[in-house]
Amino acid sequence: MKHNFSRRDFLKVAGVGLGALSFRPFKLLDAYYEKLYTPKRLPQFPGSEIIGRLTDDTDVRKIPSPLDASGLDTSLGVLRADTLIPWDREVIGSVPGLVNQKYLETSQGYIWSSRVQPTKNFPNTPITEMPAGKAGFWAEVTVPYIDLTVDGVIASPWMQDHITYNFPPRVYYGQVIWIDQVRTTNGYPEYRWNEGADGHGYGYGAYGEFFWLDGAGVKVLTEQDVAPISPDVDPNEKKIVASVTYQTLSCFEGSNEVYFCRIASGQTYDSFGVESDELATPVGELHTHWKIISKNMTAGDSQAGYSTPAVPWNTFVSGDGVAIHGAFWHNDFGERRSHGCINVKPEDAKWIFRWTTPYISLEQSEARMTWPEHGTVVNVTELKL
Repeated sequence: MKHNFSRRDFLKVAGVGLGALSFRPFKLLDAYYEKLYTPKRLPQFPGSEIIGRLTDDTDVRKIPSPLDASGLDTSLGVLRADTLIPWDREVIGSVPGLVNQKYLETSQGYIWSSRVQPTKNFPNTPITEMPAGKAGFWAEVTVPYIDLTVDGVIASPWMQDHITYNFPPRVYYGQVIWIDQVRTTNGYPEYRWNEGADGHGYGYGAYGEFFWLDGAGVKVLTEQDVAPISPDVDPNEKKIVASVTYQTLSCFEGSNEVYFCRIASGQTYDSFGVESDELATPVGELHTHWKIISKNMTAGDSQAGYSTPAVPWNTFVSGDGVAIHGAFWHNDFGERRSHGCINVKPEDAKWIFRWTTPYISLEQSEARMTWPEHGTVVNVTELKL
């Protein structure tokens, strides 16, 4: 399955923690495992309206450019991945060779905006028991992140990476997860996230991993949250136009553009950095044919693979591997960087998911169509010079 810059890639690039598992003292390893199984409340988040979450280890610079007028490095230091900072304002700076030139101005200095996910802190009043007659429910993360408590085995590539790099397992703003249990035994409501084959995450299958999290960090979704947008418009009048040249996406109803967003489409080089269309987003007339609220995406090997749980609001447009979906692991919209998919912000992916056909209810969770049946037409264009 083609995909994008993943949590696996993020952990490799970030290089966080104390190094590889084999080089860590046993006492530190024991402490890490003990924390994995310890219940956790939400942390105190910054009070700003928008909160920036660093998606990688990132330089803080004295000016919005990697070099000053004398050609000297402008770095004042490095902030670690998942550091949270108030989102003050964005300014235009200089990032040689890339489209994205925006920097986030902070009290500490300037940070390249492509490495900062804009999030918000909207805590919720959690439920204290499972809804009557329901096997589970969908929930959307509405805070910058939630620390997870492991329940059961540790076996998935996703968790193995976290252990190797001494990084805490978390879910992030904009992710959508399937909850199948509620408990209050630790003095506050906790939800159990189940992404196994018997849940609705369609991901880990036989790994048998489960995670508990503070219920205040997620919103229990209702049918209204996924209600179709513009259902009175003839589906044949709806069309998406995505430009891999300009990294934009527009939704049209007839000749009227009703939605616009930036994208991050497939790369123009392969896993070894050689120029290639191996990871490029397909160009031409595509069609929505498979939609699923949230999906684990895991493929490849330890060198070139990825393992990303709870990818939200998936609208597949080519085969089983190319989708328009939410990306919470970067803010690099405007650059080609995925493994073929069309990355958009989670809120953009949610709007597109609700607007395109076939329409999907929470009860359904997903729907597939078989050619020649199809949903909304998606024209992917590229300007050849």
